[in-house]
Amino acid sequence: MKYMSYGVVLLALMSGVANTQAATPLTGSLKKIKENNVIVLGNRESSVPYSYYDNGQNVIGYSQEIALQIVEAIKKEIDAPGLQVRMMPITAQNRIPLVQSGTINLECGGTTNNAERRKQVEFSNTISITETRLLTKRTSGIRSFNDIEGKTIAVTAGTTSERYLRKKIAEAKMNVMIVAATDHAQGFMMVQQGRAAAFFMDSDVLSAEKAKASKSDDYIITGEPQTFEAIACMLPKNDPALKAIVDKTIARIQTSGEANKLYQKWFMSPIPPQNINLNLPLSQKLKSVFETPNDVSLDD
Repeated sequence: MKYMSYGVVLLALMSGVANTQAATPLTGSLKKIKENNVIVLGNRESSVPYSYYDNGQNVIGYSQEIALQIVEAIKKEIDAPGLQVRMMPITAQNRIPLVQSGTINLECGGTTNNAERRKQVEFSNTISITETRLLTKRTSGIRSFNDIEGKTIAVTAGTTSERYLRKKIAEAKMNVMIVAATDHAQGFMMVQQGRAAAFFMDSDVLSAEKAKASKSDDYIITGEPQTFEAIACMLPKNDPALKAIVDKTIARIQTSGEANKLYQKWFMSPIPPQNINLNLPLSQKLKSVFETPNDVSLDD
């Protein structure tokens, strides 16, 4: 009888603990998401292979697949199985303000985590690592960064690449005209049309634009890498509960081996809608991240 009484008491205590945990109030973005029963994800329109549209205007990509797994984790955490997902197209210029204002809850695109941006927003564990180089016509004669002297160079507006390029050119006192493109597609189009001698951006972006060209062999990605950058999901500052779920989900994807499969799918295989193949092997730097997930930026 005493044993049974003890068991009843123990069950009651356990139930009380569970109820206390369940009653823990949500805060920050999780509270807002729960109340509205909707999570707003920022998406890029043409950031291949991270976040872009297929022929049916559906958002697809490496980062988008990670974002959707984060959404599933959030559903469980806040007990909202019917949570709605709203996609909001963003640009390199407006993505940070939209996260700061709470208009979007999470952005998983091709955004670089660096110290300057962390003054305004927070970043997740790294999901990819890229380097900046030049995309140019094979006949341009450009093979090194020094070869852009006296030429016009395109770069996507609002990116870390634009900021780096402007600073580099100013410090080196080079005679280079910089033109800012509204997006990656326009940057490459400037090269195709002869309005720019080269397009300076992340190598994965350049590989995607080159692969989409009807005569891709007419173009080369060249020059010594100028920067190495950690790509991560972006979320509001001072929101530890949301960051904990995001980081835990990314860490699970990476340490389970699923990240390797995702990388092979989006960087080493034909991808929709044009079945282009970026042929970008997994780097040792990113392999190390998959083994030991972290949110350290490469400028730290």
